[in-house]
Amino acid sequence: MAADRFADQNCSIARTLAVVGERWTLLVVRELALGRTRFRDLRENVGVSTNVLADRLVALVAHGIVSKVRVAARGQVHDYRLTAKGWDLLPVLVALTQWGDRHAAGAQGPPRAWWHVDCDHETEPELTCSHCRRTLERGSVRVLPGPGADARQRAEGMLPRG
Repeated sequence: MAADRFADQNCSIARTLAVVGERWTLLVVRELALGRTRFRDLRENVGVSTNVLADRLVALVAHGIVSKVRVAARGQVHDYRLTAKGWDLLPVLVALTQWGDRHAAGAQGPPRAWWHVDCDHETEPELTCSHCRRTLERGSVRVLPGPGADARQRAEGMLPRG
């Protein structure tokens, strides 16, 4: 896997890319989040070859992001479903969608919209501070060394500086 080159970096983004950074992987996760659970539906909607989809599903199952569930007593009929770990990728999908809507959607606009079932309205998901609940915006967040920081990261302190 080409993404394995990220695995030795002391960075949660790099470690995440080592798991889900292969081409097609997040599109497979997208389809599962949209409720498409059958191999043939995933292949058709992602537009990926059978062997590549099979490889991605094996990797996603191995990482605990997807579960493979037999749905027919006879034969090889399975559904693929996101696990709790897989559903934890939803904010990644939201962020990628929002970036694409702003910078890559084209003149026709976004192809999909987010709908909040609880209040029955269209929504624009936001990142908020877990302490004060204010929206996190550009320039309002800095990164500190965490408990797993190495010596270089501890020496850098808060980033970006200034």
